[in-house]
Amino acid sequence: MNFRTPHPFPPVILDDVRGARKMLSGVARMTPMEGSRHLSGLVGAPVHFKCENLQRTGSFKLRGAYVRIAGLSPVERAAGVVAASAGNHAQGVALASALLGVRSTVFMPVGAPLPKVAATREYGAEVRLHGHVVDETLAAAEEYAQETGAVFIHPFDHPDIIAGQGTVGLEILEQCPEVRTIVVGIGGGGLAAGIAVAVKAIRPDVRIVGVQAAGAACYPPSLAAGHPVAIGSLQTMADGIKVGRPGDVPFELVRELVDEVRTVSEAELSSALLLCLERAKLVVEPAGASPVAALLSDPESFRGPVVALLSGGNVDPLLMQRILTHGMATAGRYLSLRVRLTDRPGALATLLSVLTVADANILDIGHVRTDPRLGLTEAEVDLHLETKGPEHCEEVTAELRGAGYLVTE
Repeated sequence: MNFRTPHPFPPVILDDVRGARKMLSGVARMTPMEGSRHLSGLVGAPVHFKCENLQRTGSFKLRGAYVRIAGLSPVERAAGVVAASAGNHAQGVALASALLGVRSTVFMPVGAPLPKVAATREYGAEVRLHGHVVDETLAAAEEYAQETGAVFIHPFDHPDIIAGQGTVGLEILEQCPEVRTIVVGIGGGGLAAGIAVAVKAIRPDVRIVGVQAAGAACYPPSLAAGHPVAIGSLQTMADGIKVGRPGDVPFELVRELVDEVRTVSEAELSSALLLCLERAKLVVEPAGASPVAALLSDPESFRGPVVALLSGGNVDPLLMQRILTHGMATAGRYLSLRVRLTDRPGALATLLSVLTVADANILDIGHVRTDPRLGLTEAEVDLHLETKGPEHCEEVTAELRGAGYLVTE
């Protein structure tokens, strides 16, 4: 989706981002930039990862949270702050508050990943679990702010937050001066808006591409309507960009400055996360891998050099396990088969020897003898195999059938 509508009164300008960077000196790290040989080969131009997954608290969120809280008056700081988040903003607010000596309360969804909840508490925040999606959690935090006088620190809908996130854009221009395309995940829009403000003011020729999960894509309908639109169904593993409505402040900046917004599927997110782990040796959460998913889905459409922003690395290990399994299946590296054989001593060993010749790694095996579909002398074996890719899957299946086995998938 391409769009460009002039907006005469931008809520955030380059000077705000530069001021935020001075404020963040000694607080936020300048995260490294790593090249990706695999993606560079697909795109046909250099591709670099901006590794905000290696930022303090594991994501870029510390930048905006610190700038916002540091800008509060002494009276506001004394009242404390409150925030709502699925995890990354929560940790950013908790650490920023601790560094600034401000009391913090953080509302998180009931299903928030346990490592993110634990980390938020360890940074010093009081955590309250409420709601099942970020929008419900936001409403609870805003109500708490009205009741207690605590200052609500929105995850994306405030100029200070956007200015803080925009410091990533300044670093990208310094670390990769020749960049021509920046790809960034979009939830509420604060990160994409901040980067676009910083980059377009200095290098208006750089193309900014936003990426959303197809199951939680609130920006395409909002941009089509010309104003933020709430969507009802949110179905994605990428909890960091699982937002039902764009923020009012970032929306105007995204509409004006971001060149395109794309969507990616859950399968593409899984494949991207697997690539980051295997090829780049980087732990990235699904939201952080969304730019990589976009590059994998249509690599030839990006003009290089490209910088893909890995926005966060806070992922539940159990979720990581499921995602990696899904990613390997999508890549054709898992094969599930049912093989019928004669039920006699040594039959299973013979079957396994065929798989050894085919160089397939057995992950799980089940031996079935009592199915009413089987004859008195028959058995079936359920096999879950790790393979080297789609072609190897075909070779393994052909090897089994060539050995005389009845194989069903």
